Order: sequence, then C-alpha cells, then structure tokens
Amino acid sequence: MASSSALRELQRELEAKANDLSKIQKDISKNHQVRKKYTIQLGENELVLKELDLLSEDANVFKLIGPVLVKQDLAEARANVRKRIEYISAELKRLDATLQDLEEKQNSKKETILKLQQRAQALQAGKAKA
Repeated sequence: MASSSALRELQRELEAKANDLSKIQKDISKNHQVRKKYTIQLGENELVLKELDLLSEDANVFKLIGPVLVKQDLAEARANVRKRIEYISAELKRLDATLQDLEEKQNSKKETILKLQQRAQALQAGKAKA
C-alpha cells in the first residue's frame, strides 16, 4: 500500500511540475511575440533616422499628433528618433535576458519532470514485481 500512495504523490508532483513548465512555455511564447514587435519597431525607427539624415537642414519635418500634422525642428525629430531607438534597444536587451532566464527555468523543469517520471516508472516496476 505504501508504494501506491507514494506513486499517487509522485503523480501529483509530476502534474504540478508539468503545469509550471506549461506556464513557463507560455511566458517564453509571449516574450517572443513582444520581442518580434520591438524588432519591427527598431527597424522602422532606424529607417526613419536614415531618411531624416538624408534631409537638408532647412527641410520641413512634420510630426503626426492625433489627426494633426505639426511642424517639428529637424534636430528635434532626429533626437526623438534616436531616443526611441535607444529605448527599444534597451527593451530588446531586457527581453533577451528574460528569455535566457526563462529558458534556463524551462530546462530545469524538464530535468525535474524527467527525474520524477523515472522515479514513478521505478515504483511501478517494483510494484509489478511484487
């Protein structure tokens, strides 16, 4: 009887670990989606900066604020885009660090689950012999 309750306990622990792993995998997926969005924004902003660098200093630059185009100083526009690129790059670095941490947790959970499965199989094999 003791092996039967030990087996049930192992299965409960296995389910809990599997749920944890599932949650980590969802977080990794979410991280990838956010990272993809930021990567696209970074590309767009770098393109905007290249276009702004092609303009002469006396060129008119407009910024869309709501439904209105507002005239903006070229230097200010360049500074804003550079600041946005800095921010997006920092966010991407943060997301990379988070992703690395999540992947390490995922690998750890997988190893734990594998060990639990091996213990459960050993218990079942021992029970089958008895």
